[in-house]
Amino acid sequence: MTDNTPAAPSQESLDSLSYEEAREQLVGVVGRLEAGGASLEESLALWERGEALAKRCEDWLEGARKRLATARDAANDAGAAAGPE
Repeated sequence: MTDNTPAAPSQESLDSLSYEEAREQLVGVVGRLEAGGASLEESLALWERGEALAKRCEDWLEGARKRLATARDAANDAGAAAGPE
């Protein structure tokens, strides 16, 4: 019998995923869970992988929010330093 249970995600493997890669894998995991038919052990492994992938996506989005806020603040500071025209 072949075990198709996904390996537990290592932090290193997750850290190397782009947002798009993590999201694509998460969509695949959700699809497999929704399709049903997996053993309890496989379902648990899929759930754990999905949770880790969702966290990776959240981390990417939070990083993007921070970068946008920094850029916005820098633009506002530059505009304030220039003074009124």
